[in-house]
Amino acid sequence: MRAPGGRWVALVLVGVTMAACTAAPAPPPLPALDAAAHRAEVETWQEWRHNELVKPDGWLSLSGLYWLLPGTYRLGSAPANELVYDRAGVPPILGTLQVTPSRVEFEAAPEVGVELAANELPLVAPVVFDADVEGGSTVMTWGDLQWFVIQREDHLALRLKDGASPLVMSFSGVEYFDPTAEWRLDARFEPHEPPQTITIPNVFGTLGEEESPGAVVFEIDGETYRLDMWRDSDDPENYFTAFGDQTNAQSTYGAGRFLWVNAPDEWGRTVVDFNRAYNPPCAFSPFATCPLPPVQNRLPLVIEAGERAFSQKVALPAGPPGSEPPE
Repeated sequence: MRAPGGRWVALVLVGVTMAACTAAPAPPPLPALDAAAHRAEVETWQEWRHNELVKPDGWLSLSGLYWLLPGTYRLGSAPANELVYDRAGVPPILGTLQVTPSRVEFEAAPEVGVELAANELPLVAPVVFDADVEGGSTVMTWGDLQWFVIQREDHLALRLKDGASPLVMSFSGVEYFDPTAEWRLDARFEPHEPPQTITIPNVFGTLGEEESPGAVVFEIDGETYRLDMWRDSDDPENYFTAFGDQTNAQSTYGAGRFLWVNAPDEWGRTVVDFNRAYNPPCAFSPFATCPLPPVQNRLPLVIEAGERAFSQKVALPAGPPGSEPPE
């Protein structure tokens, strides 16, 4: 009786020992991407990027940013209005806004034909804007124009887009560095445990905060670099960031550029492709409210990849009351 029992115990111990010594399976190699396939991939992305910019409600259509304090505002082309947008063909008065610290109500001018975008029906009664980061569901339209209320920190503003703005009509494209596999880098995602709150400046000289779930880490010439990432409402699955490098204010936009990075695979691997680095909206329009790279995302590198500086000089935006422009 003792011998069989003893042998069984020994076999169990041997099995446990062997299992403990067995290495975890190695991850499969990352998919190979030759130079031609990579160039085609980047050029497809560039075409998508161009189409996003020139669509009727794309970033090139930004044509007005009006900060709102409590009071009454008339919107239209008439010079006496509190909110003037004077492109040819725009009615003298599109409507009137009544503003309180927490509420913006819009009443359309009679017989002008302002519509609520959600139902494409003429407004027949005042409507209260649902203010959020990009206007929510309350968007007013007239012809090529659309406008909605945004909130930045404690400030409300009316944002106006014009799908037939001079910039949209004359835009010939963005210039790019030549795509190269040198700037398509294997990377790993290192989660922040717990997620960190990072400080992000903006073009108005004020500071905001975002929750960063982690950083992407990559190597160039034996040196390790990292970029803190955060989520963006346009794509809650993948990661977004703003970064700076030593080409800024030289061959690229002075305030830095934006970049998306795909969520990592089950082994924590992803790819950082700087060939897809792109200009923020404030590179094209003085009516954008762009975040700037957090200080830890300013890289001591010359990254000649992605979008070059936009050739047209753009003024700094007018910030909310009490804000100071960045130096």
